[in-house]
Amino acid sequence: MRGTPQQIIDKYNQLTRDAQLSNDRVAAENFQQHAEHYLRMLNEAQREIDSRREEQERQNRERQAERDRERAERLERQEREATDAASGEGPQPEIQDPRDVAAPVSESSGLVDTPEGQTSAPEAAEVKKTPARKPRNRKPAAPKEAADGNAEAKPDAEAKPKRSRAKPKPKPEEPQEAAE
Repeated sequence: MRGTPQQIIDKYNQLTRDAQLSNDRVAAENFQQHAEHYLRMLNEAQREIDSRREEQERQNRERQAERDRERAERLERQEREATDAASGEGPQPEIQDPRDVAAPVSESSGLVDTPEGQTSAPEAAEVKKTPARKPRNRKPAAPKEAADGNAEAKPDAEAKPKRSRAKPKPKPEEPQEAAE
């Protein structure tokens, strides 16, 4: 027999009626037992499905309740923080009294000395200029007649590329403080 459990039960019930009509009590009882068997199996499967569904619904309700609790706690915390900020409660920054901290005053200009403005004499003496490079000595150009005679010895493809005669730009000198 093929079909869903309900279809199989219906088929066996129909076979039971047919067997009763033909006065075959043994076949009718046999078909009736098969129908009851499939009915019990269908009921058991339905109970399992119902219990799974109930378990899943219970878990979903628990998860939803947990989410609701977390959401309520988060809202309470946000409201508490908002009221604390509005009322001025909560942690306050520490402020130093300017009268307690004495700033060093430069005697010559009346301005406050900063670490950037202070340079000691040894540091200033250490900054040196790099010596300029000496120009390179160039070889004298070969006479034109010698170059024409050796045309076979040096083809133009092997000739060295000419260098630019522009002077290189000097590198900016970095202060000693930045290097440290």
